[in-house]
Amino acid sequence: MKRVTGLGGVFYKAKDKQGLLAWYKKHLQISAEEWGAVFAPKDFLQIHPNGYQVWSLFPADTDYFGPSTSSFMLNFTVEDLDSLLPILKSEGVVVMDKTEESEFGKFGWILDLEGNKIELWEPPISK
Repeated sequence: MKRVTGLGGVFYKAKDKQGLLAWYKKHLQISAEEWGAVFAPKDFLQIHPNGYQVWSLFPADTDYFGPSTSSFMLNFTVEDLDSLLPILKSEGVVVMDKTEESEFGKFGWILDLEGNKIELWEPPISK
């Protein structure tokens, strides 16, 4: 019997739950109910056939999550990072200047309404 079969969800505390729900809906188009939102694996795999989910621990003194002081960082997959980042910036979202591209795909970073760092990931195109 395999004990863990995948990532079941991400749960964290919000200082302003309604404000944060509205922010995620406006800027990232996550239509959440009061309890949260569902991301169906089949929908993800249609857009990113070679995509995967990552669970990773970082050292307590990492600066990778900076400038956020949160002990976590969310990572959301996106379809077109290069088009999305300027849109978010025009909406007033804090967009980090730095982006990265590697064999793992494209990465960009933003801060949410409460200062949590969010990594936006465009997985590589399948070959």
